[in-house]
Amino acid sequence: MTSSVRRKLAVLPLILLPLGALAACDGENSKTDCNANSCTVTFDRGVDASASILGVKAELVDVKGETVTLKIAGQRVTVPVGDGQQSDGFDVSVQSVTDDHVVVKISHNG
Repeated sequence: MTSSVRRKLAVLPLILLPLGALAACDGENSKTDCNANSCTVTFDRGVDASASILGVKAELVDVKGETVTLKIAGQRVTVPVGDGQQSDGFDVSVQSVTDDHVVVKISHNG
């Protein structure tokens, strides 16, 4: 096998990794829109809502006014709308809260 072919084969997993991350995003009572480093999750309110994203489970725990409590990879984080917090290697920001949905962006922070 030539070194050129070996290099191409070595790079192939790195090219396919983002596609695997995209395919791994799903949820219960939620919608996800993911790329290799971040996901936007729209949680339904009034039901148990969760999503499997970026290799972890994200759950909507509670909404009080403009403050949202989530559980990301088992860690609770409380975030006001329009603000962001860090939780166990992730940046978490709440983009909007309505009577029906909560939209959250979750991304790797490093």
